[in-house]
Amino acid sequence: MPKRLEQIPIALDQLVNTVFGGWADETLSCRAWRQRERKKHWAIIRRVIDAIFFWQKDHCKTAYESELQRRHLPPELR
Repeated sequence: MPKRLEQIPIALDQLVNTVFGGWADETLSCRAWRQRERKKHWAIIRRVIDAIFFWQKDHCKTAYESELQRRHLPPELR
């Protein structure tokens, strides 16, 4: 799949996250992991997201770690 087609669902995810009060460059998965211990509903959302992405072990944790390492950015901006 071309890289730009991979970017579209991520951009939509970030848009939904932003509409619901999240940071503009953060996915719901990343936010769910980051907020999981602060607010009970985020712990539930994290489990739901991880279940949706059942083929990816610890999807939300991996998304959070990717954000920390800035893996979503082009190599020139990392």
